Amino acid sequence: MSDVNRLPRRTRIKFCGLTRIEDVAVACALGVDAVGFVFAERSKRRVSPAQVAPLREALDPFVASVALFMDNDAATVREVIDTVRPTILQFHGDEDDAFCASFGLPYLKAVAMGGEGARADDLGARYARATGFLFDSHAAGQVGGSGHAFDWTRIPRDCPRPWLLAGGLHPDNVFEAIRATYCWGVDVSSGIESAPGEKDAAKMHRFVEAVRRADAAVGTIATHDAL
Repeated sequence: MSDVNRLPRRTRIKFCGLTRIEDVAVACALGVDAVGFVFAERSKRRVSPAQVAPLREALDPFVASVALFMDNDAATVREVIDTVRPTILQFHGDEDDAFCASFGLPYLKAVAMGGEGARADDLGARYARATGFLFDSHAAGQVGGSGHAFDWTRIPRDCPRPWLLAGGLHPDNVFEAIRATYCWGVDVSSGIESAPGEKDAAKMHRFVEAVRRADAAVGTIATHDAL
């Protein structure tokens, strides 16, 4: 295949569980692709729509805002959409495709890989309208952000959508995680924190640097012949 049909690989980066405007500023300066705001009721990083509104306004152009839910009711999701204007929704609970797609925004569906792990063999059929998936280390019914990883070899090889790796990632292991899984994107929360919801600028910087080094080590990806 000629070089014109190959492009440098770029792993997408999402920083999740942001609660402070200074952390949003660092994330934007580092060029991350998305930041996540958590509205799940049991999360230690939970924020209200009113808290997030100024953080959302501080985002640079082309940095996506992700609103994360876990079995929240439809009224809460709509309130967040009206107040925060997220780019994409992310669901971590027992929500089905009809519920996730009912709000008229793209959505990611998290797949719990902790414990016995969730069914991942028919994700495309069960969540036909999902934009992508996120494989996380929490067990079914539990919230994420635990700081623990899972066995990456259990990720389905034929995932029908782009997918992000989450759970236990930090600046010292994300390089190997990308090389081992060839994931489309990485999602980090506790691995770049000094306390729940409070990000550490140095860890954020080291994490992004490690992702970029991994991309350089993995090399290039093949593109469609149409390119």
